[in-house]
Amino acid sequence: MTSIRGGPPAPTRPARLRLHPLDAVAVALALAGAVCVATGLLPRPDAAATLGRILPLLLFLGTVVVLAELAAAAGVFDVLASRLAVAARGSWRALFALCVGFVATTTVVLNLDTTAVLLTPVLLALAVTLRTAVAPLAVTTVWLANTASLLLPVSNLTNLLAADRIGLDPLAYAKVMWLPQLAVLAVTTVLLWCFWWRRDRPADGRFRPPAVHRPNDPVLYRTALAGCLLLVGATLAGVPVGLASAVATGLLVLAFVIRSPGTLRPALLPWRLLVFVAGLFLVIQTIGQHGLNDLMAWLAGPDGGVWGALRASGTGVLSANVVNNLPAYLAGEAVLPAHDRQRLLALLVGTNIGPLALPWASLATLLWLERCRAARVTIPMTRFLLTSAALALLGTLAATAALLLTT
Repeated sequence: MTSIRGGPPAPTRPARLRLHPLDAVAVALALAGAVCVATGLLPRPDAAATLGRILPLLLFLGTVVVLAELAAAAGVFDVLASRLAVAARGSWRALFALCVGFVATTTVVLNLDTTAVLLTPVLLALAVTLRTAVAPLAVTTVWLANTASLLLPVSNLTNLLAADRIGLDPLAYAKVMWLPQLAVLAVTTVLLWCFWWRRDRPADGRFRPPAVHRPNDPVLYRTALAGCLLLVGATLAGVPVGLASAVATGLLVLAFVIRSPGTLRPALLPWRLLVFVAGLFLVIQTIGQHGLNDLMAWLAGPDGGVWGALRASGTGVLSANVVNNLPAYLAGEAVLPAHDRQRLLALLVGTNIGPLALPWASLATLLWLERCRAARVTIPMTRFLLTSAALALLGTLAATAALLLTT
């Protein structure tokens, strides 16, 4: 760049590398985990066993996020969102029902972090297009990202851990969790309508439907849609989730290599999430061996039955909001025997639904807040925290009660 007076080029300062706060957290956790192993706080055989266990999970996480990002680039979510708005025919109530179904399905099929990262900007943009209140659509995304993540192992990383621990394949897992999932979805739907959608609906309950979004490349759009369906079908057929997501993602990557190679870039790989999970596992296992396991055992108690299940789910809610849902589940899992299926799944219910009470309790909620801030959308925080706490409490109770009927 030359100066205005035509002199020699002005000196430029090298750009500073600025880490996002979540990047810094991920790197810090990875370093802390390495220190735990290097100092002997976590014996190396234990660390190796832990890393061996989570390698398939990391493969799934890495590939499914790339799959979701490419599906978004192909226009899958934009097309579906616009078609929902058209299908609602201008009815606010119908739009509410369709958005709940859309977000819940995405969470079940592609996991809660995909919903938080990719559907949040889509629904925020949809609200702007429809010239309606933004908050109801935004809260729908984050609430269902958490509460719709019970049905399948792929819906949440904690589900994958639980299914592996108690030895349930995806169909067997779904047979146990379908009723808890329906119960918490019912609670979520009622509270969403009462606290957000009814309060912020247009004056006459109507909006002007938009035109259907047309993908730039119909071939990529159809390939991306097929890739998502392939992931679901392969998972339900019993194919290991890491292999299923890797194959589906590989097919979509190949399609982009042929038709849109410029879209493929290193930033698509969610290194932050992978480093965060690996470091977190090592750190939590270390802390567990030095006192956390004893605390969690005391909180969960020794008893089974109705009281034992309620206590396990309550322990999940409390610990998730003190730290985060993933370390809370890991710590609870370490003190509950693998044969105690009912209490392990009750703990899972608490760590999946309970984190809604506070923003830092779930990575999905943190990612959602980041997307809202990037879009310059302000959510009324007091109202959000109070209503989310109500959902965390009522949703956990409903899902735990339903779990008692299926286990």
